[in-house]
Amino acid sequence: MIEDVDVTFMRQAIKLAKKGRELNEVPVGAIVTFKGEIVGKGYNQCIQNQDPTAHAEIIAMRAAAKHIGNYRLNECNLYVTLEPCLMCFGACVHARINKLIYGADDLKIGAVKSNLVQTNSTKLNHKFEIISGILKEECAEILSSFFREKRLKN
Repeated sequence: MIEDVDVTFMRQAIKLAKKGRELNEVPVGAIVTFKGEIVGKGYNQCIQNQDPTAHAEIIAMRAAAKHIGNYRLNECNLYVTLEPCLMCFGACVHARINKLIYGADDLKIGAVKSNLVQTNSTKLNHKFEIISGILKEECAEILSSFFREKRLKN
């Protein structure tokens, strides 16, 4: 069920995605909330940090864990503009995220809905609620326009 708070936090994640775009990073933004307050923010920084793990979700969860003082993010929700990849999905499981809310589907490497669909695996030691499609069109357009501009430059 889409709630106003989900839209509000997704708009914050979109702002972060745009910040990443300005730095020539793939424009994905993420927010972690704890009891309705933002405790972690991130945008893709793989190029900037020369780090293949510097995805928006990972950066936001690291910041949240430091803020809370615990690597377990039991009561935290993760808002991200793009469906998480397998690495970020795994991090959500290990962090014990309460709820994952994302915007656009990632048909190439999305691991929540588009490809691997690990969310129903009986082998996972933690399950969490997943909501997709929040501001989907806006989230998708940021990515589409970024790659369209890249192709035009080449």
